[in-house]
Amino acid sequence: MLSIDPKDIATAQLHAYLLGAIAPRPIAFASTVDQNGNPNLAPFSFFNVFSANPPILIFSPARRVRNNTTKHTLENVLTTKEVVINIVNYDIVQQMSLASTEYAAGVDEFEKAGLTKLPSDKVKPFRVAESPVQIECKVLEAKALGNEGGAGNLIICEVVKMHISKNILANNGAIDQHKIDLVARMGGSYYTRAKAGFFEIPKPLSTLGIGVDALPESIKNSTVLTGNNLGMLANVETLPNQKIVRDFLTKNPEIKVLDAIKKQKKAQEYLTKNDVATAWKILLS
Repeated sequence: MLSIDPKDIATAQLHAYLLGAIAPRPIAFASTVDQNGNPNLAPFSFFNVFSANPPILIFSPARRVRNNTTKHTLENVLTTKEVVINIVNYDIVQQMSLASTEYAAGVDEFEKAGLTKLPSDKVKPFRVAESPVQIECKVLEAKALGNEGGAGNLIICEVVKMHISKNILANNGAIDQHKIDLVARMGGSYYTRAKAGFFEIPKPLSTLGIGVDALPESIKNSTVLTGNNLGMLANVETLPNQKIVRDFLTKNPEIKVLDAIKKQKKAQEYLTKNDVATAWKILLS
């Protein structure tokens, strides 16, 4: 394993390792204005939501690594204390990338990227009309994390108004994760399209899982079943009783003749289909 002391390598190299390892990262497509009202638009992947009550978002426009200068977005939020975070989906990912170009001060990235300015209700910066969710924010605090190139600046924002396109809503009024079609930043020049890799895991909070420590030793020490397999098997409240297992074998007599390894492989097939109940019946047969 490669072990690194941050003090022993160049900042640019450390930056690349961090971004390659800590991903995918959501993108804050931040719209700001300067003291004269000139618009600026730029994406930042040091970003997330940190509270719902009060609703708080944080993003970090870092100092440039190569020359230790600051970005227009940082200068603007320090001056105006306002920002709009526009959520990036697949429909606008190329335009978002174009807006990351370091144009000179006063150049309108909305126009350069071909995006539409939409007036906000409670803050001065414009919203990106094409964004599926636009979040108007007041800046509560800007915390500098250092003075050297690569140092972040935590911009702590309170949400004062959200705008959500009806086109991305499900019938129950919630945001449909397939319709919103989010993208996220990876390392280097890579992005990921979220819905291309969706998988669902039942939240442990909804049940009291028995835990891996409670699994039978033959299963816990299996050379076939993976850690993810064990996690799925352990996230059940109770194991199938003997009657359920017998009824299953009556309907599936071919399982009886399998040895332990083959049963585990067969159970694994069902786990890949999220059918934990059948997997347990096979394992306990």
